[in-house]
Amino acid sequence: MHDKDLYEYAVIRYVPRVEREEFINVGLLMLCKRRRWLRVMVAPDYMRISTFSPPHSVEEIDRQLTTFTATARGLVDAGPMASLPVEERFRWLTAVKSACLQTSRPHPGISDNLDDTFERLVQRLVL
Repeated sequence: MHDKDLYEYAVIRYVPRVEREEFINVGLLMLCKRRRWLRVMVAPDYMRISTFSPPHSVEEIDRQLTTFTATARGLVDAGPMASLPVEERFRWLTAVKSACLQTSRPHPGISDNLDDTFERLVQRLVL
């Protein structure tokens, strides 16, 4: 019998103008501390983003998302935060920020298949 896993997820958001507090969901970050499992996916919809008349170019947004995902994945070139354990990376990435890339507050859940749960959340919250 497979144990159910406690997980946390946060929606990754592009915030064109922080002072307006408007955002568009562009990805998902999910953690299971017990399994040392961290997964990230981004899928920015630039057509929707353009409706906000964003001050950032597509290249600037992509660069921010690339750095975010590289840190989440623990890639060596992503800087010192990428070398942290998965739960510390998750906490750092989901900390409250006044930046164009933010996350929702983390939400908990229980799953018997983390990958399936991740895919379901991506479909429901991002795509």
